[in-house]
Amino acid sequence: MLVVEDEALVRFDIADYLAEQGFEVHEAASADQALKILEAIPEIRLLFTDIDMPGSMDGLKLSAAVRKRWPPVQIIVTSGNRIAATAELPPGSLFFSKPYTPADIARSMQGLLASGST
Repeated sequence: MLVVEDEALVRFDIADYLAEQGFEVHEAASADQALKILEAIPEIRLLFTDIDMPGSMDGLKLSAAVRKRWPPVQIIVTSGNRIAATAELPPGSLFFSKPYTPADIARSMQGLLASGST
């Protein structure tokens, strides 16, 4: 799975928690970095991204690009500054407002991965 978050402490916190839960976690600080990681590691099946990030695209544009290029990748989008409408998210994606609980994120990820593998 890939965690994309420009706030380093937030990224480290959720990545560490998810690793403790058994996920293989890769990290990126921007959408540009995330795309490079996805190109290099095609086995990634889950994207967890913040909306507001610096760089060429935000998390919504990243999630749309990922859905188009890597359709099997499950997507969870988060933000502390706005609420993403369902219409803004790729089909089948989830949205969490910050602050979220890492346990809720992990449960949602497990559910998405289980539903995506059937």
